[in-house]
Amino acid sequence: MLQAVPTSSELDDLVETTTRMRAGIEKVVTGRPDLVRTTLAVLLAEGHLLLEDVPGVGKTTLAKALARSIDCTVGRIQFTPDLLPSDLTGVNIYRSQTHEFEFRPGPVFSHIVIGDEINRASPKTQSALLECMQEAQATVDGHTYPLPRPFLVVATQNPVEMEGTYPLPEAQRDRFMARLTVGYPSVDSELAMLDLQETADPLADLRPATDAAHVGRLIDTTRRLYAAPGVKRYVVDLVTATREDQGLRLGASPRAAIQLLRAAKGVAALAGRDHVLPDDVQELAEAVLAHRLLPSTESRLSGRGTDAIVRDIVARIPLPTPTAVRSSRSVG
Repeated sequence: MLQAVPTSSELDDLVETTTRMRAGIEKVVTGRPDLVRTTLAVLLAEGHLLLEDVPGVGKTTLAKALARSIDCTVGRIQFTPDLLPSDLTGVNIYRSQTHEFEFRPGPVFSHIVIGDEINRASPKTQSALLECMQEAQATVDGHTYPLPRPFLVVATQNPVEMEGTYPLPEAQRDRFMARLTVGYPSVDSELAMLDLQETADPLADLRPATDAAHVGRLIDTTRRLYAAPGVKRYVVDLVTATREDQGLRLGASPRAAIQLLRAAKGVAALAGRDHVLPDDVQELAEAVLAHRLLPSTESRLSGRGTDAIVRDIVARIPLPTPTAVRSSRSVG
């Protein structure tokens, strides 16, 4: 039997906690409330986040602000071409005093891992994150170690600078729940940012709104949100459409369908609802699906990117009927 949907008190606690987190983060990342909201939705969905944009728009600042809003362990990795897999996962060190090997964990053994400019590391090093991101564990010298919960990778990359970078492998991109672009702030937001940071660093003043254990409970609450069969079918229809679109040579994987539904639950939870609406799926379809897709040669030559293709798919796939969305839910 399915678990009961969250109670009103559980949802109230989730909304109250995430509201405090949003307020703190938005003091650091000004003028981008939608970006902060989606970031928190990915956190509640227990996913991983890829921030992709030009230098200087606040990608790393957003990652740091999210990390500081939670009282948890944080691992920072500056990806460079000479970085080794063991620099991420850790190494076994021989202790001559005890004649035994001691495992020294790497930065991935943190609740939040900030990977700065992830595409500067070689594919060999990037692949060290595959097991961590999918299975929340790391295997070193034949021994498997569990990672803490919650476990969130927030990686940044610069899409315009190609020298000294390596494209992320498709398997790696597929493990990121969502890809977001920060974008330039509005004139008013940039003026507010100048005033705010003229004499102080707002990031230094940011205090945790909750702790890791509490976030783990909020994730469990989010998982229990109700998704009607019609909403689930809508998710599958969107994903299937990417596999059949002539403008793509690689569609979305089943993992993409799972993560799209989880991300939609994150958005619904932030709104204080105990159920998912088709609008929640639509809102995150581009962020969750576009970075996993590969355009066909014709699409690349015509300048039609995967973001535009996903928008077209969302526009043409019919929404589920109200009856399908209001299907009976399990309460115990």
